[in-house]
Amino acid sequence: MKQKLVLLTFMLTLVLGTSAQKKFSVYAVGFYNQENLFDTCHDEGKKDYDFLPSGSYHWDGLKYSHKLHNMARALSDMGTSTLPGVGCAIIGLAEVENAKVLTDLTNQPELKARNYQFCHIEGPDSRGIDCAMLYNPQFFTVDSVSLVPYVPTEKQDSGFKTRGFLTVTGQLAGEPVAVIVCHLPSRFSGSYYREVGAAQVKVLKDSLLVADPTRKIFVMGDMNDDPTNRSMHEALGGKEEIAMVGENDMYNPWYNILAKQGTGTLMYQGSWNLFDQILLTPNLLNPKGSKDYRTLKYWKNEIQRMPYLFQTEGAYKGSTKRTTAGGVWLDGFSDHLPVVVYLVKEQ
Repeated sequence: MKQKLVLLTFMLTLVLGTSAQKKFSVYAVGFYNQENLFDTCHDEGKKDYDFLPSGSYHWDGLKYSHKLHNMARALSDMGTSTLPGVGCAIIGLAEVENAKVLTDLTNQPELKARNYQFCHIEGPDSRGIDCAMLYNPQFFTVDSVSLVPYVPTEKQDSGFKTRGFLTVTGQLAGEPVAVIVCHLPSRFSGSYYREVGAAQVKVLKDSLLVADPTRKIFVMGDMNDDPTNRSMHEALGGKEEIAMVGENDMYNPWYNILAKQGTGTLMYQGSWNLFDQILLTPNLLNPKGSKDYRTLKYWKNEIQRMPYLFQTEGAYKGSTKRTTAGGVWLDGFSDHLPVVVYLVKEQ
């Protein structure tokens, strides 16, 4: 481990152009849509019937145990390309059914070895899927957990129920941070529903900054929109270049990955979308030319492309390996890929 830290310090010295006498700590913050992480029992009031032994997926103990193991494997590998053996300090999750599946997930050997804990509040979604957050208590300390509801406007169905915005405040690297985990309304709803959700997230983010301007905020989630769509680019103010980020904006480092590189986190009809995003407030950024890492600052981002997350044969070769497709159990992972941002702080 000491050798790895020495190599990482040397790498950062080269990349950041800093003095060789300086040492840095690196932290990974990620997000991963779990694609229907359901247990095998019915939750009263929820439409989870497809994920029962008698349901359309014939969801039983064997399939559930494999799903837990597969997701724990992928979650534990997130961030390890840069931080081998360490992984992510924080991981936002979407599409988890309840606290039971999170307990079962964090008890998997891959996650238990790092003592991952979770934050979760049961939400109003009719299918029963919620947002949650995993964290490694070695790096992150929780101060508060709340679920801010999605509030329909007068133009929307007043009975519309969807995931709220899980908001966790705490300390990372000795600094105040907040994580807002989202799962905006699906593509079956009009774009207006996602624009409303993104605007409400912006109000939430702004209120946290008013309460503490030093707090560094991550807005993450399955946005069901690309970084180029109105919900992200306009309603939330996610800018594609650091130089474009104003006081009330956020930086969206995924914009150019989709717009210029043409790659993303989920595939639809042979083309990539990039719905899985992590956006950052201006206080996490260094202006161009600045190399001030005395406080936590953004370094880089990457889509996690572990080979086992992909189909390796057949008509869907190169797409994500899902748990189930076309009614067939594939013993896979998710239709989404994980994403990670890395932060640097001078020791």
